[in-house]
Amino acid sequence: MIRSATLTLQPTSPPISPNNRLRLFSGSANIPLAQEVARYLGMDLGPMVHKHFADGEIYIQIQESIRGCDVYLIQPTCRPVNDHLMELLIMIDACRRASARQVTAVIPYYGYARADRKTAGRESITAKLVANIITEAGANRILAMDLHSGQIQGYFDIPLDHVYGSPVILDYLISKQLSDIVVVSPDVGGVARARAFAKKLNDAPLAIIDKRRQAHNVAEVMNVIGDVAGKTAVLVDDMIDTGGTITEGARLLRKEGASQVYACATHAVFSPPAIERLSSGVFEEVIVTNTIPIAEELRFPGLTVLSVANVLGETIWRIHEDSSVSSMFH
Repeated sequence: MIRSATLTLQPTSPPISPNNRLRLFSGSANIPLAQEVARYLGMDLGPMVHKHFADGEIYIQIQESIRGCDVYLIQPTCRPVNDHLMELLIMIDACRRASARQVTAVIPYYGYARADRKTAGRESITAKLVANIITEAGANRILAMDLHSGQIQGYFDIPLDHVYGSPVILDYLISKQLSDIVVVSPDVGGVARARAFAKKLNDAPLAIIDKRRQAHNVAEVMNVIGDVAGKTAVLVDDMIDTGGTITEGARLLRKEGASQVYACATHAVFSPPAIERLSSGVFEEVIVTNTIPIAEELRFPGLTVLSVANVLGETIWRIHEDSSVSSMFH
């Protein structure tokens, strides 16, 4: 069954009045999420013309005065990544040239994040490259959710607020009242994320899947570090792309005696053949958020999509009011 759920948050202040200097605009990448954020804030998305020329070039025009305003542009850089990234850059430039006081790029999913360091000679660090491009386009601040790695925050020379989708997922898991939970990291690199997740689940025990990656999007699972026999295993990752890593991990957990396996991730990238893998019966449920829009043909029984609109909306309001963002997650 496909379900939707949200984390309940109460706005720290009354809904925004029409004469407030906060303005909210959305690119084409995830308009439904932007509309939910606007509803949470009690305002409408700003009017904007978006079109493509015959050769594929993108045209953007803001259709209201934003002079002296704090502008928030909601645009995940998901598939097609290059088009959505370019669209974000053009929106930023349009707002800067329209004399906006401050432009904040709200990026629920930050593409090109997996190349965050050099692992071989003559590689590009695209996470840093994209950070440079967004900054040079004229963004004054970044609001990002669940970056692939923490060091990406340091790639920006402008303020960055990093928020998390885990409270929404945790709230949903707690409501299911699962018993005998063990939180599992699908690889060694995700241990810190899984440990923080486990702490929020009443200090649930932690297990780690040791794997050897042979090529991009190809993972060979080796063994499980930790006890999962007879337990409800909750696999936690920041994203599910082709689903190879997390599905092989689930099969190994079943082999090691796990009674149930749940998959949790903030970003549902879902590149082929992810759907075939995730719907193969190895998971009781796959739980993701709506940072990336999920087309109907990519939905399957057992997929649960949770909304992060309240988290983003509350963060935008707190940034605008110069209030603490980190206190939301304590």
